[in-house]
Amino acid sequence: MTLPVYRWRLAPEGYATYRQLRALGLRPGGQDVAAQLERPRRRRGPLVAYLYRIDAAKPVRPMTPGRLAALAKANAARRICPECRRDVGYVVPSSLGMCGACAGPEEQSAA
Repeated sequence: MTLPVYRWRLAPEGYATYRQLRALGLRPGGQDVAAQLERPRRRRGPLVAYLYRIDAAKPVRPMTPGRLAALAKANAARRICPECRRDVGYVVPSSLGMCGACAGPEEQSAA
């Protein structure tokens, strides 16, 4: 079965992208993609967004205390510099691989 394809901004009511569902407090809930939205581009193929039916979507599951703790731990690990092992207070950039103090001013200006 082929998916219905709609042009940019011309999708009928009742369909939403994943991000639009999240903004409504919903999730696809295991349903298959119901339609496709295409935005044409000049020199490349079109941008594609998948659409889901809003009436078949389910509510987002609530955050449990265990998930919240795991998320906080993962975010804290991203703030630790691998060189000096300090919590630098921001996410260590992957382009440098270390905090700004360890990278020095010469690497910061190049990045």
